[in-house]
Amino acid sequence: MEATTSLLDAAAVGDLVLLDPLTEKSLLHTLQERFRRSDIYTYIGNVVISVNPYRSLPIYTPEKVQEYHNCNFFAVKPHIYAIADDAYRSLRDRDRDQCILITGESGAGKTEASKLVMSYVAAVCSKGEEVDKVKEQLLQSNPVLEGGPGGAMAEQPPPHPEQLKLRQDCRHYGYLNRESSGLPGVDDAANFRAMQDAMRVIGFSPTEVTALLEVTAVVLKLGNVQLSSNYQSSGMEACSIAEPQELQEICELIRLDPGMLERALCSRTVKARDEAVLTTLSVPQGYYGRDALAKNIYSRLFDWLVNRINTSIQVKPGKQRKVMGVLDIYGFEIFQDNGFEQFIINYCNEKLQQIFILMTLKEEQEEYVREGIQWTPVEFFDNSIICNLIENSKCGILAMLDEECLRPGVVNEDTFLIKLNQLFATHKHYESKETQNARHIMDASLPPQCFRIHHYAGKVTYNVTGFIEKNNDLLFRDLSQAMWAAQHTLLRSLFPEGDPQRVSLKLPPTAGFQFKASVATLMKNLYSKNPNYIRYRPWEGAPALSLVPAGPPQPTAALPRCIKPNETKTAMLFTPELVLAQIRYLGLMENVRVRRAGYAFRQLYGLFLERYKMLSPRTWPRWAGSDREGAKVLLAELAFPPEELAFGHTKIFIRSPHTLFDLERRRQERVAQLATLIQKTFRGWRCRTQYQLMRKSQIIISAWFRGHMQKNKYKQMKRSALIIQAYARGWKVRRAYRRYFRSGASTRLANFIYRRLVQKFLVGLRRNLPPLSVMDRTWPPTPYKFLAATNQELRSIFYRWKCKRYREQLTPQRRALLQAKLCASELFKDKKTLYSKSLQQPFQGEYLGLTQNTKYQKLHAVAKDKLVMADTVRKVNRANGKTVPRLLLLTTEHLVLADPKAAQPKTVLSLGDIRSVSVTRFSDGLLALHLKETSTGGAKGDFLLISDHLIELVTRLHQTLMDATAQALPLHITDEY
Repeated sequence: MEATTSLLDAAAVGDLVLLDPLTEKSLLHTLQERFRRSDIYTYIGNVVISVNPYRSLPIYTPEKVQEYHNCNFFAVKPHIYAIADDAYRSLRDRDRDQCILITGESGAGKTEASKLVMSYVAAVCSKGEEVDKVKEQLLQSNPVLEGGPGGAMAEQPPPHPEQLKLRQDCRHYGYLNRESSGLPGVDDAANFRAMQDAMRVIGFSPTEVTALLEVTAVVLKLGNVQLSSNYQSSGMEACSIAEPQELQEICELIRLDPGMLERALCSRTVKARDEAVLTTLSVPQGYYGRDALAKNIYSRLFDWLVNRINTSIQVKPGKQRKVMGVLDIYGFEIFQDNGFEQFIINYCNEKLQQIFILMTLKEEQEEYVREGIQWTPVEFFDNSIICNLIENSKCGILAMLDEECLRPGVVNEDTFLIKLNQLFATHKHYESKETQNARHIMDASLPPQCFRIHHYAGKVTYNVTGFIEKNNDLLFRDLSQAMWAAQHTLLRSLFPEGDPQRVSLKLPPTAGFQFKASVATLMKNLYSKNPNYIRYRPWEGAPALSLVPAGPPQPTAALPRCIKPNETKTAMLFTPELVLAQIRYLGLMENVRVRRAGYAFRQLYGLFLERYKMLSPRTWPRWAGSDREGAKVLLAELAFPPEELAFGHTKIFIRSPHTLFDLERRRQERVAQLATLIQKTFRGWRCRTQYQLMRKSQIIISAWFRGHMQKNKYKQMKRSALIIQAYARGWKVRRAYRRYFRSGASTRLANFIYRRLVQKFLVGLRRNLPPLSVMDRTWPPTPYKFLAATNQELRSIFYRWKCKRYREQLTPQRRALLQAKLCASELFKDKKTLYSKSLQQPFQGEYLGLTQNTKYQKLHAVAKDKLVMADTVRKVNRANGKTVPRLLLLTTEHLVLADPKAAQPKTVLSLGDIRSVSVTRFSDGLLALHLKETSTGGAKGDFLLISDHLIELVTRLHQTLMDATAQALPLHITDEY
């Protein structure tokens, strides 16, 4: 009742859809009144509005978590936990991916909201050792990422500053002394310990953390590398390291030659085709390269840190994956001096606002039009024109900036601004001093070196100074190669492009291009989520009802909107003017109007009928007609008012939440009745089945017991009869042969004992035969010396019988594989080191997938049904020693080398043209094919190939040659050929 009263409180309604009258003034007053009461959360349907109180509130306790766990969305007070619980239950019960998009200005509390969502989901999700481990790692990722690469140690104290070549005075470092490194009220030591614990939980090893701190120390020390100016003999300006101590310490940390790093910082290699020219850098250019290197190291180190955490918490392969994405993104920024950073941040927020417009306003209206339902249009501002102004690939601001950066000649911000003024002179959302003059507008607030964009959040003036430099932000190739040459494993992994084997003359993408591509990827992911903004539920804890499209379950999205109440971050201070501005550019009025104008709930006829068909005898348990007719029959019997219902082309629409609540209440009652019926039927079936099973078991036990008793009685009688017979026969024999007994007693006794020992040996051997595995060579020992030869012969016979039995069970393919392995053993055992590594590798023969890959149809036609082996090899060029990839096809008649790109044969050799083959005795894959001088390919000389399956290739070539010519392949294993 408390939650219901809160939602319907006339002075401060909990759901703005119930606000009456709906005006900006009443909406602002409602938010202010609720904020005064410490009710910082307010609904617009299922969208939650959060006003940052800038202080801790007692509404996030474990008791609150239990209160909102499995709750009805509107049966409790508005809270971020309700959004989190709603998303989690859709993820768990409906198998639908979730996206919670948290938006608002900087300082509105978005990061704190994302933490609350993750902590709630971690508190209510499934239990278990593995689940608890991942939950704890996920929660502990926040302090690690907020602390940045300079995180904590794991399970051991952090390295001493002297070990990292650092001083404890932050003012000593150029990158830290530009502003205060401490914040009032922030305990750095406690934060450091928190990060220590977090990294230990996530699973960082001591080696990883030490490497992380070393690379961070390199970034700090790079800011202290000073350059001095000098002139070469040619009169050109050059730079050099003013104080080599810092450079020396950096190189000691990353194990790099100081001379190489100094050359990379003070000079630059310019490559044009096959020529490389070393040019010296001026002091400004040197500082630019130094700072670019520091920024790249820090940025890539942070990316590595994120990937490392993702590796720790990722789902094991093969397990079902359900995704809940929580997007906490920087808010719209309007400063006194706005530069390139603010421009790209605000561009991203424009795109997010575009999603909000399309998903919560535009699609809402289009839904009614598609379904043929009467709709009262709601006017809203579509910011697509602003997004196109910035991101148009041909004439957008970012495209013009990239064009200026790549244009030869003198390039600066003036030429960039002139081009923008020419392109957008008549654009109503762009203005500059020049365009204002053309329109005869006097505005002293717009400086000459600036342009202004009319964003959805208001007008923002951008200073173009630094746009060109920050968009380029190039890292010289020499610096990348120097980092790659370092012996520091982590730092080396951050610069893969520094590998000399991967040198590319292509310019790296600009910062603006990268950011635009990143935003496009983000938008693609968000657009893939099916929005779910109207979700009303019954008051008594029933499952959620939501707008779902046809087909299998789809992802859903929720949208908490965060509001900053004041600019000074003062606790519980509400500035109406600031909040009103945010209400306008967040489009909250439009959102409320849309939700009040139409129907509260809609669902596909099939899903609606599937959920509620039990409420009518005519539709339960099966409806034979169409889904639409079934829904009409069902609702007609329930006798709802006609104005509460609307039947679209594919969906049923319900206007009032109260109607939906009544429908869900009836369903709950009917489900309880059906559950009782099912339980009753199941219990009866279970009792009958258990009785029949017990009766059958009793009959079987009785029969077995009576049989057992009779068998025991018979065995006793038989044993007694045998004893009597034995005694009688013995007595008769002893009486008849008593006089003859002594003459041959010794011989008879010896023969009897011998036969008895042999019998005992054979019977014991039968009972203790070793396993039938051919790999098992064990055999029982000989109990008597005179049976040693017999035992050895029996052992040999038994082993040969096992081998024969194993061979008979082999399939033709397995037999051929073992024959190939045997042939390989005869060719390479104790001759080539690589042979031992190939023992555990099965010979597959076909490694290219000729039949599956349509690209290799021509090669498959060449091989036809005569293919023996197909693999990728590298052919060594005799001229320069370089290798080129080739596709090798071995058939029963030819050996074919083909181009992998064109999939066309380049060389076809008859098997008869192969004179011999040479390999080394080492672990390499080198193979020399010696051809006969009379062969068609002999004019080009022998072939030198490198194969990853050398043993199999030579073996199959040998077998194929034997089958074709009955002659063995001449194989030379030597170090020189």
